[in-house]
Amino acid sequence: MTTQLLALDCGTQSIRALVFNLQGDLLAKAQVPLSHYTAPQPGWLEADAEGFWSACIEACRALVQSHPEALSNLAGVAVTTQRGTVLPVDAEGRALSPAITWLDQRKASRLPAMPWYWRAAFALADVSDTVRHFQKEAEANWLAEHAEEIWAKTHRLLLVSGWLNFKLTGQYRDSVGSQVGYLPFDYKKQRWAAPGDWKWKAMSLRPEQLPELVPVGGLIGAVSAQAAQATGLPEGLPVIAAAADKACEILGSGALDPEVAALSYGTTATVNLTLPRYVEPTPWLPPYPAAVPEHFSLEVQIFRGFWMVSWFKENFGAAEALKAEASGQIVEQLFDELVATVPPGSLGLMLQPYWSPGVRFPGPAAKGAIIGFGDVHTRAHFYRAILEGLAYALREGLERIEQRSGCRVQRLRVSGGGSQSDAALQLTADVFHRPVERPHTFETSGLGAAMNVAVGLGLQPSYAEAVARMSRVGRVFEPNAKDAALYDRLYRQVYRKMYDRLSPLYNEIQSITGYPRLGD
Repeated sequence: MTTQLLALDCGTQSIRALVFNLQGDLLAKAQVPLSHYTAPQPGWLEADAEGFWSACIEACRALVQSHPEALSNLAGVAVTTQRGTVLPVDAEGRALSPAITWLDQRKASRLPAMPWYWRAAFALADVSDTVRHFQKEAEANWLAEHAEEIWAKTHRLLLVSGWLNFKLTGQYRDSVGSQVGYLPFDYKKQRWAAPGDWKWKAMSLRPEQLPELVPVGGLIGAVSAQAAQATGLPEGLPVIAAAADKACEILGSGALDPEVAALSYGTTATVNLTLPRYVEPTPWLPPYPAAVPEHFSLEVQIFRGFWMVSWFKENFGAAEALKAEASGQIVEQLFDELVATVPPGSLGLMLQPYWSPGVRFPGPAAKGAIIGFGDVHTRAHFYRAILEGLAYALREGLERIEQRSGCRVQRLRVSGGGSQSDAALQLTADVFHRPVERPHTFETSGLGAAMNVAVGLGLQPSYAEAVARMSRVGRVFEPNAKDAALYDRLYRQVYRKMYDRLSPLYNEIQSITGYPRLGD
């Protein structure tokens, strides 16, 4: 009987229970939407912590009911989750408050005092603002300032990955590969920061409040009797440490060779390169842990990435939605047809997708911009300009990564919701002037977690072998030479100059309106 691997993939919009075999084929799937988010104040976005576990239970039970054969020979299970969503837990393992999600914008204002020597070092390195940003964004500091009673009872501060691993095993253990967030984590050594590290001084957090870290592919524990009863999974099933969803997505797409960059067209659009050495893609902003032990993922983010595509569809895509419903067509196909009505370059309509400012790149005062409007432009031009602007921004990010790493990327592997669009992938190939490859499955983050299980349990001899046997390329999009030449001129002669030319105006807008609040 074929050995099977279970991945529990908890994204921002849904949780999916996915069963793969050792050839990387998706055998079964159950998906449950996550609808437990609330926004009690403007800029806040929190989630009922138990809602993550309830959705996990529902997904597992749906899988057991609909595909009982898929669970007949499970070897192990791994959890991969959204990054940077945290929640405090008391000594009895109960969530003390809703989880603060990665999209939440609350910030601490009463910051722990840093020793003078650290302040001097930060000033010398010109990173004082970056460190203050870290302190303000750290959820532990906000809880200590604004929820003192909750913080006093906090036994553990967990990411969603640590929470689900705890619910499955009863152990406060989490994967090294999931530690992406405002935590005292040493990204270079991939462990909690040493006692003398500045991060402990910057945060209202004690070492004993953090979970034990397990290397990617290591054993978190086993499905407990209580979790087995709730989910329908076999009691004693090994729970293996996987990485966060972006890292698993890269592994699942097979982008481990430094000649292959991974693009993620998700809520946050990213470009990543996986290396066995520590390289900061932007000075003082570390590479994240990869889904392969002792490897690093160099990442540049476009924070609101393909959220802008969803925003466009919700606000300007009613006609396509109605047509799709009436005709039975897939709505994404209709939007691809919309893109095809507009020539490459969108007749000079150029979009810079900095809808949310960066810390050090592009800068805290950055804003999005659209230039080149004329009376010929329609919503189709606007939609194509969004796709082109995202590709320009990711190309700029890749060029920064190549410069910092000394690597030259030959081709791109694209995952995420936007990867389902043929039009988006073709113009990406043209903008980057490199082949773009779509993986054989859309569920690349789940597949990456399944690979962690396979290698961790010795069912695959190495990650290189796991990639060779379980991941393969579906469709390849080759760049069109004529369109690539046009995009190259627009990128170099217009897009690359937009931020420097508009930056003084962004600063003026900020000084007049107070948005974005740079002190936050």
